[in-house]
Amino acid sequence: MSTTQSERLRELLEPLVSSQGLDLEEIEVDSVGRKRVLRVVVDSDEGADLDAIADVSRALSAKLDETDAMGQGEYTLEVGTPGAERELREHRHYVRATDRLVKFQLRDGEELVARILAVDDEGTDVEVPGVKGRKPTAKRLAFADIVKARVQVEFSRKDKQDKQDMKEEEEA
Repeated sequence: MSTTQSERLRELLEPLVSSQGLDLEEIEVDSVGRKRVLRVVVDSDEGADLDAIADVSRALSAKLDETDAMGQGEYTLEVGTPGAERELREHRHYVRATDRLVKFQLRDGEELVARILAVDDEGTDVEVPGVKGRKPTAKRLAFADIVKARVQVEFSRKDKQDKQDMKEEEEA
């Protein structure tokens, strides 16, 4: 997608997405055979449920139908959320990933998997999980030192399961 089309679409769609209480995270136009697909990724601090996505999808579709932003020809509009293993690019992404496990690629070439504990304007405080019986360690990462960061999927988190087990025992 050309930068001009991308900018035009962002200018057109971002106010609508914002009016629905969501952030416009990404716009992508792909050609699939003769058809084009416009993918719009939205999110918010509270997440975006199916009703919110349906509402914003209808609003975007109506706006696109009344303009020539997508040009002539057919296209499909897909609206969704960033997904489980989202890349963290902006400050708000890091804030939303607080308490999540993240894989960091650092400027010095180091790779680090750590849990985000807190985020401020300069960087993030993380906890590096302990290995082979060692205790977790705290570390400070400046945003300037982070090349790439991606949320990791956790299927079973021990400390969360321990807290759930303790809560169930208290209720019994």
